[in-house]
Amino acid sequence: MVSPVYLFAGEEPLSKDAALRRLIQENLTPELEKFNLDILYAKELKLEGLQEKFLCLPVKAKKRIIVIKCAEALKSEVKEFILRSVRQPAGHLLLVIDVNRMDADDKFTRALSRYAQVSRFREKFIADTFGLGRAIESRKPDEALRILNNLLENGKKPEWILGGLRYVFQKDTLSPPKRKSRLKLLLACDVDIKTGRATPDFAMERLVVKLSCLGKPSG
Repeated sequence: MVSPVYLFAGEEPLSKDAALRRLIQENLTPELEKFNLDILYAKELKLEGLQEKFLCLPVKAKKRIIVIKCAEALKSEVKEFILRSVRQPAGHLLLVIDVNRMDADDKFTRALSRYAQVSRFREKFIADTFGLGRAIESRKPDEALRILNNLLENGKKPEWILGGLRYVFQKDTLSPPKRKSRLKLLLACDVDIKTGRATPDFAMERLVVKLSCLGKPSG
């Protein structure tokens, strides 16, 4: 139903806008843009409205272009409709999905990338305990340490970071043994800091490495 599909990921608006403009110019003349170009915003988009846009035929052109901005805010039913549509790579539509971030654990963008031409733009680095938790879950100690150091440099206290990780791990769909192992490491780190057995920075770095390697096959 849709051919082709583009996935723009990143938070660099000038580069993304320039890439989008080139794409439009390659497919539509200026006088036909108003008939064949829809720029939609995910937060306001309803399934029925998008389905109507998909059914519209091009006016004096081979393609219609639909751009969906801030697509991470799409409703689940809209995401499902898009994924169903892109599995049929023939039709009159050119679809551009624009997201600010493309996380490895995001099922929608991961599935969409199998059918889309992906363009990556610079993403804003945001250090928080959710990002730290994702890096740990992905077993990326280098990335996890980078986020941890950024948090510490920005004045976040170890107890605040530990509390955030505890919340993340309790909310994750982990198996009970894995959750218990992680919470046990958090508690041990908290005790080491409070009793002075290790400096806060060293204790936190050691914790992050242990968490990132937990359950990782040896050798």
